[in-house]
Amino acid sequence: MARTRSLVFVILSSFLSVVAGQLRPAAGGLPGDLFGLGIASRIRIDRNSTAKASTDFGRMVEAAPEAVLHPATPTDIALLIRSSASSPAPFPVAPRGQGHSWRGQALAPGGVVVDMRALGRGHRARINVSAAGAEPYVDAGGEQLWIDVLRATLKHGLAPRAWTDYLRLTVGGTLSNAGIGGMAFRHGPQIANVHEVDVVTGTGEMATCSRAKNSDLFFAALGGLGQFGVITRARIQLERAPKRVRWVRLGYSDVATFTKDQELLISDQASEAGLDYVEGQVQLNRTLVEGPKSTPFFSGTDLSRLAGLASRSGSGTIYYIEGAMYYNEDAATSVDQRMEALLEQLSFEPGFVFTKDVTYVQFLDRVRQEERVLRSAGAWEVPHPWLNLFIPRSRILDFDAGVFKGLLRGASPAGVILMYPMNKDRWDSRMTAVTPAADEGVFYAVGLLRSALSADDVQQLERENESVLAFCDEAGIECKQYLAHYASQDGWQQHFGAKWGRIAELKAKYDPHAILSPGQRIFPSPATSSWPLPQSWSKGR
Repeated sequence: MARTRSLVFVILSSFLSVVAGQLRPAAGGLPGDLFGLGIASRIRIDRNSTAKASTDFGRMVEAAPEAVLHPATPTDIALLIRSSASSPAPFPVAPRGQGHSWRGQALAPGGVVVDMRALGRGHRARINVSAAGAEPYVDAGGEQLWIDVLRATLKHGLAPRAWTDYLRLTVGGTLSNAGIGGMAFRHGPQIANVHEVDVVTGTGEMATCSRAKNSDLFFAALGGLGQFGVITRARIQLERAPKRVRWVRLGYSDVATFTKDQELLISDQASEAGLDYVEGQVQLNRTLVEGPKSTPFFSGTDLSRLAGLASRSGSGTIYYIEGAMYYNEDAATSVDQRMEALLEQLSFEPGFVFTKDVTYVQFLDRVRQEERVLRSAGAWEVPHPWLNLFIPRSRILDFDAGVFKGLLRGASPAGVILMYPMNKDRWDSRMTAVTPAADEGVFYAVGLLRSALSADDVQQLERENESVLAFCDEAGIECKQYLAHYASQDGWQQHFGAKWGRIAELKAKYDPHAILSPGQRIFPSPATSSWPLPQSWSKGR
């Protein structure tokens, strides 16, 4: 009997210690009164929960939160933030959708990570399509994946106009950055296609804002890197959705010809009857020779031909334009004629035209197939030391010569290198997202989306990224980082340029305690003072 009592005592003591841990963390953790709020049952402090929220897709930074909130409604997020803002020692709060950042932007060391995906669980309808009227739209929760938004809108024959290349990202996540892709030349980034948003600010206020209502918060939150509020709903513009896509890739060996044709394709003279999607890629010779023998788009024969073109080019670098023309089944003949007429205006390498005909959904969700291939090869959940830059049109050839034909000439990276132009007038300068300041109508997005398959790869790719940024500095190329990271506020001030003063004012208004998204490292907070930094951050990048 005594032994039984002893066992019961041990079990009961363990149970009570767990309960006590849920109600009040250990000294030095979160304030105890947080666990007296109505959201206490949705806060997790167990190691399994905090470990999952301690890193992101980039796998470059680790920082553990004290807790994870699984909100049932946006009001839960507001309660959490108000608890922090009213505390003598405010704690950081970071919303996390899919955690697809790669420099710790979705982390909250010593604070609370908000699992945004919890908002869409259960039977709560968080995607509502308004198909009536001349301007259809969809109201989508900030936690919703774009693939689910697509599926819901297609039931009404509609779809958003602007997409990122990968659809397994959340609405709030991409809108907090800008959301770019091959449709941006025509429709601008995703943030340019939003009518209104619901936001929970850094003071815990819940606000609905648009261009006409609470406009300063509207323009701050869209592209604002999570610094001014948590986006919990967005009203997104829709258009009639096509059924099919003629998908084409065109090979080039000369960068000047490649960029000239890209710029023609995004120009007003070509946009009406031309492509609905324009991107481009850079292929290094070693990648073609030593990389995969086939891809979801290219056959082994195609890749062999491209490798031969790279060898003959003398520079070891080739390029291809990737384009898409949307159509419906009853327009199959006309799309053939339109594509043929368009190709006649371009100067790609003869014989290097590769086409596929797919459904609209297959095209938009094309990266999913590549993801499956990489997962099966164990090359998806690896470190991703990515670098994305916006380069002024006038310096793109200098960048190509110094980087692709210089610094990276002998590189054999696993991953993708993107290079494509966008029209600057499709970006609203009132939003906090930045583009190159050069007075030019076109700038290029260059994405070094490379994966590290070993520890040595991480260091090598980080050094190469630093070399690329140093080259731009020394060459006077005024580039802007997209999905940026800097270790110092000086770096961020240079990044935002003339917008910095306004951004500092908005931060003081909407998040005066610097509670939100400390992983961006834009504004000083207790949470960011002791962060572990990747090697490349030590120089203020």
